[in-house]
Amino acid sequence: MQRAAHGVRLWRRMAPALVCVLALCGTAAHAGLFDDEEARKAILDLRARIAKSDEQSQARTAELNAQMTEQLQVLRRSLLDLNGQLEAARAEMAKLRGTNEQLLREVSEVQRKQRDIGQAVDDRLRKVEPQKVTLDGREFMADPEEKRQYDEAFALLRAGEFDKANQAFAAFLRRWPNGGYAHAARFWQGNALYGKRDYKEAIGTFRGFLAGAPDNPHAAEALLAIANSQAEMKDAKAARKTIEDLIKAYPSSEAAVAGKERLASLK
Repeated sequence: MQRAAHGVRLWRRMAPALVCVLALCGTAAHAGLFDDEEARKAILDLRARIAKSDEQSQARTAELNAQMTEQLQVLRRSLLDLNGQLEAARAEMAKLRGTNEQLLREVSEVQRKQRDIGQAVDDRLRKVEPQKVTLDGREFMADPEEKRQYDEAFALLRAGEFDKANQAFAAFLRRWPNGGYAHAARFWQGNALYGKRDYKEAIGTFRGFLAGAPDNPHAAEALLAIANSQAEMKDAKAARKTIEDLIKAYPSSEAAVAGKERLASLK
């Protein structure tokens, strides 16, 4: 009996504690079940959000791709337009270059024609305008044709064509008897006559030259030529007289020196 009573007392003391333990165990089991359910919900929710985020990301990517595709197409069209404009610009530049080259050729041709016309005008003016000439220490204005004919006659004399030179100087003096070339033309005509051995005509021509131009630089030479012509005609007396006149009139001239040497050969 005592043992039974003791057991009852012991149970009474332990019962509240057992109840608490059982209660705690039940709570723990219930809490464990609750945590698993929440975790599953959280996982499902996370999966749903991830899926939604993936869908949004894919949609955004598709949208960006579409925008990029459209922009690329716009850029491609712009590049094509720009290339077309560049080609058109090159074609226009080539056309302008060709036009400029043509214009340059035309301008060059016009300038050439202007130069030719200017040269032709200058040539014509030179043919008709008097020219300043210096001859035998004198300056004078000469007609271009007068100068041309004198030069031609003198060229014949230098070439040794004495007969033609005489005719050319004679024609010249008929046309310009009092021009600036007249004295020189008479002197050289006398030389042409001497060259063709027409000594009598040469003497007359030289005397006409001396009468008109006693101070000419060729005056002493003309006297010596007269003396030589007289000597060639075997008129030694007249030749000596002419040389004496030469030495007296032009003592310092080279012709006077040559005349003195000539005297020794005259008999």
